[in-house]
Amino acid sequence: MDTTTEKTVSPETIIDLDSPRLFINRELSALQFQHRVFEEAVDENNPLLERVKFLAIVGSNLDEFFMVRVAGLKKQVDAGVLDLPADGLTPAEQLAEIRKVASSAMKEASSYFRTKLIPALKDAGIFILDYKELNKQQKENIENYYRDVIFPVLTPLAFDPGHPFPHISNLSLNMAVLLKDKKGNQHFARIKVPNTLPRLVPIKRSSGGVRKDGTVPYHHYFVWLEQVIATNLSSLFPGMEVVQAYPFRVVRDADMAIQELEAADLLETMEQTVRQRRFGTVIMITINETMSARIQEILIENLEITRNEVYTIEGPMGYSDLWALHAIDRYDIKDPPFKPAVPRPLKHIDGENIFAAIREHDILLHHPYDSFSPVIKFLKTAANDPDVLAIKMTLYRVGSKPPVVDALLEAAENGKQVAVLVELKARFDEESNIVWARMLEKEGVHVVYGLLGLKTHSKVAMVIRKEGEGITRYLHLATGNYNAITAQIYEDIGMFTCDPQMGADATDLFNYLTGYSSKKEYLKLLVAPINLRSQMTALINREIEIQRNGGQGHLIFKINSLVDKKMIQLLYVASQAGVKVDLFVRGICCLRPGLPGVSDNIQVTSIVGRFLEHSRIYYFKNGGNEEIYLGSADLMPRNIDRRVEALFPVQDKDMILHIRDNILKIYYQDNIKARRMLADGSYVRVKPQENDEPLSIQNWFITSRR
Repeated sequence: MDTTTEKTVSPETIIDLDSPRLFINRELSALQFQHRVFEEAVDENNPLLERVKFLAIVGSNLDEFFMVRVAGLKKQVDAGVLDLPADGLTPAEQLAEIRKVASSAMKEASSYFRTKLIPALKDAGIFILDYKELNKQQKENIENYYRDVIFPVLTPLAFDPGHPFPHISNLSLNMAVLLKDKKGNQHFARIKVPNTLPRLVPIKRSSGGVRKDGTVPYHHYFVWLEQVIATNLSSLFPGMEVVQAYPFRVVRDADMAIQELEAADLLETMEQTVRQRRFGTVIMITINETMSARIQEILIENLEITRNEVYTIEGPMGYSDLWALHAIDRYDIKDPPFKPAVPRPLKHIDGENIFAAIREHDILLHHPYDSFSPVIKFLKTAANDPDVLAIKMTLYRVGSKPPVVDALLEAAENGKQVAVLVELKARFDEESNIVWARMLEKEGVHVVYGLLGLKTHSKVAMVIRKEGEGITRYLHLATGNYNAITAQIYEDIGMFTCDPQMGADATDLFNYLTGYSSKKEYLKLLVAPINLRSQMTALINREIEIQRNGGQGHLIFKINSLVDKKMIQLLYVASQAGVKVDLFVRGICCLRPGLPGVSDNIQVTSIVGRFLEHSRIYYFKNGGNEEIYLGSADLMPRNIDRRVEALFPVQDKDMILHIRDNILKIYYQDNIKARRMLADGSYVRVKPQENDEPLSIQNWFITSRR
């Protein structure tokens, strides 16, 4: 994926840590991650519908990549931006490399879906048919469905002197139609394939053969909606001859520029900005290879793009729609379900006893292996406890019908003081968050929308409870969002504590978020953009000094992304000093491991599996007096400098040992889902060695909870 030429560096060479060759391009690393996700779609060890799911994830991830990252690069080119990333590629050079890699990835995914997944689905009794494959009865059923359901929804839009070229909305699938009237004149029209209808139109099911367990599964039949529309175009243009018809898909710039400093009301400004998103610049269109040159020219001219923004594939486009297949009730070709555990200290807890359990000692939750229900119980108990005075919380992505919002509304109804920071700028969750913000405000909750110029990404909930003559602050601190749905599929860690100093820090953090506070010192929390960079730098430097003084320095970081140049350079210095650096980086990694004299002591591993690895764990050996921080921040400039983030210490010694031995050390042993990063930016799968037992970390965590 990476095109930078590698050179050997001898240990004696004075190494310039600013050299671009020491860094991997952020965007190409992101595409490399999508390739690892695609590998899961290809892996026949995964259940069939899970493989389809991974292909759908690749589709939606690539859409977001173009909507945000490619859109940003195009803006840099248009603005003549000359600032270069650490790897030295100009925006134009990055766009050229992205086009090569992304085009190849799209064609590979399309080919695999058509030649491998569709036949495998057919063998399993799930038929995705082309219209021409339908039998007489199926065609009759589909024609009735077209007449009764599809036809009334369609709106053909002409393009001629009396009709301007129609607006093509973001992520929309469309039909480009060339027509001829009775005089022989040609006309162009566009039809939007309605996203309010199933993309894969279900045809009447039939029963299949008997399973080994004696049950009879249904056979499922589907046909593509755009093919149904294409077959019936004459009904939309009576008296006209349909000459050509081709599908195409549009992706627009969704990287919204929010003029926060000029906003009189950020909530109203966000509502307006979200509405404007659909009118963003076209970033790319996807077409089939068979589309005629005439129609291509019409689209290129009127969408105001160049041929470099046109991507051609064979077969259907828009693989994010394949999520619908994963909903089929075929559990024999899905991952087996499992029931999350409730940690022993909380197993038989109800009512105010949850506070007593937290007072006894800090409690760790490791999702999705541990249930998210204790977090909901914590908030619901607080909402109804007469001794609870106030609840304060940050909300970033909470999803639809969030139980945490229900608990906060209940608390407000019961007369508690409730203050919530709802981050309106959580990308692609803006509309949902606007709804919850308005609902909370309506019920009397104190709602703030964050700080100007900063996203609030920290995950903190604080309950203030009257106990005796004083108050106790109970905290839930986490690496992941307060989203009960994603807590079932994202790997995250949360912790309950009533540590007085962390409670004081949380109070200061909320004062910073809701009022005017310029506090620069925190007792235990590492808070971005205030002290996280300086404190993280000091912790790494301490490990370097320990190594230089004859000790054994060791860093283990489990994060989502590693991009920040200064942090990468500091890790290079640590490696040069002899510190052992183990990095578990799920996604983007701009550091090059294994460079002689630079990063010999750094190993980078990426794990992609059933659950999205999402927790951030920072381990420091500290000469045997080990320290661990957990939290919401990755090592990226945006997390360290442009977001409000919080890392919190794990203080219980047994809990530190548990994270070290029963979480981090197990990650080292994964030889099924782990990939090891090479210096050129590519990845190789870790395979079981002789006498090794095959181990998937995620399966291990599932079985260890039984």
